[in-house]
Amino acid sequence: MTQHIGIVGCSAEGAALCYRTICKEGADRLGPHGHPEVSMHTPSLADYVVCLDRGDLAGVAELMLASARKLAAAGADFLICPDNTIHQALPLVLPRSPLPWLDIADEVAKEAVRRGYRRVGITGTRWLVDSNVYPHSLSAHGLSFERPDEADRITANSIIMDELVDGRFEPGSIAAFQAIIARLKAKGCDAVALGCTEIPLIIDDNNSPLPTLDSTRLLARAALARALA
Repeated sequence: MTQHIGIVGCSAEGAALCYRTICKEGADRLGPHGHPEVSMHTPSLADYVVCLDRGDLAGVAELMLASARKLAAAGADFLICPDNTIHQALPLVLPRSPLPWLDIADEVAKEAVRRGYRRVGITGTRWLVDSNVYPHSLSAHGLSFERPDEADRITANSIIMDELVDGRFEPGSIAAFQAIIARLKAKGCDAVALGCTEIPLIIDDNNSPLPTLDSTRLLARAALARALA
């Protein structure tokens, strides 16, 4: 018996990568075409953006809880959210959630410790990088961190929200992310957290100036391990 994974989706590209990873790597564990049962629910991304733009984390939490309740009704055993930004609302969600959750930033921090990194650069949307989602988890695991400077936060946010979430992957944007990561390396980082679930679609260990911590796939693998435990 495997557990039923519930995916609380937000943006399509990141959620799709997470789902594909569970199914593909599930087959490595369970045999050809095998993977745990998976259900996903996502409201309109626009609903999340409205809440994020006005700093309404309570509104974000309500959207997440609505998905959680629907996934619980569908039979899910636990939940994951392949979106780093809305994890800002997770502390408001957990006390009222019908099911337990895995925390994407905690999975990244655990992997950083496992691989021996000490100072992690944080990339992602402006909402995410300005928040304490990653600083809290990294610090809890004894790790230090660096955020990009103001100009790089604006650049990264524009690429993510205007291109990546719509499935657009421009060469100039890849180069821009590589430059952002190079500047984090110059600040003393020995790894970079890809703290937006779409960033792994354009950046990985083959083209990054720093070793990458792929939040999307790390969350998917943690969910797979829990489902098969």
